[in-house]
Amino acid sequence: MGNVTSSVAARLAFFPPEPATYGVEPAQDGAGAGGLLRMTGLSSDAGVEVRALPTRAGTRVVSAFWRHPSARLTLLYSHGNAADLGQMLGLFLELRAHLRVNIMSYDYSGYGASTGKPSEYNTYYDIEAVYDCLKKEYGIEEEELILYGQSVGSGPTLHLASRLEKLRGVVLHSGILSGIRVLYPVKNIDKIKQVDCPVLVIHGTADDIVDFTHGKRLWELAKEKYEPLWVKGGGHCNLETYPEYIRHLRKFINAMEKLAKDKAPKASQVPPSSSMADVKHNKCLRFGKK
Repeated sequence: MGNVTSSVAARLAFFPPEPATYGVEPAQDGAGAGGLLRMTGLSSDAGVEVRALPTRAGTRVVSAFWRHPSARLTLLYSHGNAADLGQMLGLFLELRAHLRVNIMSYDYSGYGASTGKPSEYNTYYDIEAVYDCLKKEYGIEEEELILYGQSVGSGPTLHLASRLEKLRGVVLHSGILSGIRVLYPVKNIDKIKQVDCPVLVIHGTADDIVDFTHGKRLWELAKEKYEPLWVKGGGHCNLETYPEYIRHLRKFINAMEKLAKDKAPKASQVPPSSSMADVKHNKCLRFGKK
């Protein structure tokens, strides 16, 4: 019965863009550089490293790591259920520039150029593989890492956060408390109680997909509560367009940097960025029948 429920939930809860907004191919200099890839169909970015990572489920998930020259922290971003890395590119570049952090993101199994099929448990295996990559390939320690989960991405985010004892922080953006109308079987109620680091909750008061009460309850259940951001009139997929979003997120990053180790920044060149106001609404979550 459990497998049937999970299968139904996956069909209702996951909507990978079809066709994918990008492809991958070997990078010109990737043969001797750990199998690096490059994204096709998108404008090139010298600051990104793309890989296909093996997971415990036997799939390969595409990850993308954007460096910032003065980053002290790295943000591991789990996106919503109706977008892939190609659609999120503009937002990631803006976050890197405005927050001065490294950005690591990935596509769930069955999304973008990742293989396999999306499911609740596959998202857990996916984020575990990405975290292993951060440790092995980039030398990122728990103390230097902030996990960011948007909408359905709050599931894998809290799954990993509940297992890391020295994590720097967690951001839950329009997060899901548990089993909303799509039957997506996230158990975030239990997992957030196991997170031993500051938790920032961001939620729109006019969210008609994941009700505002989900965000409030997640914040109430957090052990280490950081000042939440309740975006007045904000919906489910437009919070990035509100000025207070980037201001509050930067405030949180600054606070986490003060707690982090004083490590030398990782070198890289980053192209100039435009205003956050130019970021379009991203397709973070969708419900309905295929």
